Amino acid sequence: MSKYLLDKFLFTVDRDPELVERYREDPAGTVAWWEAEEANRILNCISDERSTWLAFEDAERDALVRQDHVALFEMGAHPFLTLTLFIAMFERDHGPLEYQLAYGAAMKHLSLPYPDIST
Repeated sequence: MSKYLLDKFLFTVDRDPELVERYREDPAGTVAWWEAEEANRILNCISDERSTWLAFEDAERDALVRQDHVALFEMGAHPFLTLTLFIAMFERDHGPLEYQLAYGAAMKHLSLPYPDIST
């Protein structure tokens, strides 16, 4: 499992409003496209600089497609990255702070020690 790759997906999608909308509307297509085109792009480098070995595991891909922030956290994705991206995607469908409270309530069953979120 690559916590780095999960966090990289969440980080890069969250910083592009068009990708946020694309992920909201077509999660499976966005995850597949991102994994094929962006996963091996080296952050902060010219576009031709790429690695060749990064890919999601099936469980990671499935959690991203389902937009399941609890499963992503349990895999070690950073909760601030899921929270900021998912607020951008879903807050508009809820009242003030309603989505954030639901986000927290969905993770209420988790107890210490939390999954390691270091990369």
